Amino acid sequence: MPIQEGFQGQRLVVVSRPVVAEALSRPVTRRLLVTDVGYYPTAIGHQMNRPRGAEGTIVVVCASGTGWARVGDTVHRIGAQQALVIPSGVPHSYGADELRPWTIWWAHVTGTDAAELVESMDVTAARPLVPIRGLDRAVALLDEIVSNLERDQSPPRLVAASGAAWKLLAHISVDRLLPQPDDPLQRAMNYLSDRLDGSVRVPDLARLVGVSPSHLSALFHRATGGGVHAHHTALRMARARQLLDTTDATIADVASEVGYEDAFYFSRAFRRHHRMSPSGFRARDA
Repeated sequence: MPIQEGFQGQRLVVVSRPVVAEALSRPVTRRLLVTDVGYYPTAIGHQMNRPRGAEGTIVVVCASGTGWARVGDTVHRIGAQQALVIPSGVPHSYGADELRPWTIWWAHVTGTDAAELVESMDVTAARPLVPIRGLDRAVALLDEIVSNLERDQSPPRLVAASGAAWKLLAHISVDRLLPQPDDPLQRAMNYLSDRLDGSVRVPDLARLVGVSPSHLSALFHRATGGGVHAHHTALRMARARQLLDTTDATIADVASEVGYEDAFYFSRAFRRHHRMSPSGFRARDA
């Protein structure tokens, strides 16, 4: 028989539905609310089937072992350091592998912003799996949610759980976007951060990291929302702000430090980014 609860060492909290209804009418928790949350260690025989989907979004973080999920018409295998994210209303079933049953932390969330957070993870019914590089961080946040709701289901505890859930979903989303330490995008970013005092040509940088210029530009747009030069300029401006805040260097010296030979050109570029001159930025807190 499928086992839905009763695993040795499990933790399980279900927020009462009258409390859920009230919380969804209050500030903060109406935007994101954890309605159910738990921890199932070595969940032998675990299986769940929801042919009509769930009312909220389901997030299952696999800490070890393996499991499976049928979402829509597709079956997915799930391993450690992966999250299964099932949007509201999507038919699904999932369970533990018979030979290597998974250990999972899971939560159900709802609220006016839940769909937007799921969208930020690039999750759909066809693509429900998301890699998690910072597994310890994800587990710590789920543990924080469980710990709060185990104490009580008062409005402050529900808000605390909502905050941790925001961090969890943001963490999963960022993990999807940020590059691995050794991939071309990260190596390109490292190169740019080491060369704030000069210009960089995209073809040269692409050749250095082993991809085409167009592919490198696409990687930067996906990760940062802008191109290679925009990211490099943002790094140079961040360094300029730091120098203006923490040193007495002249504007010309700051410009030279971040790769602008012409102090007037630097000042114009700085104003475009910050809507104030370098001297105005330095004097803003005076």
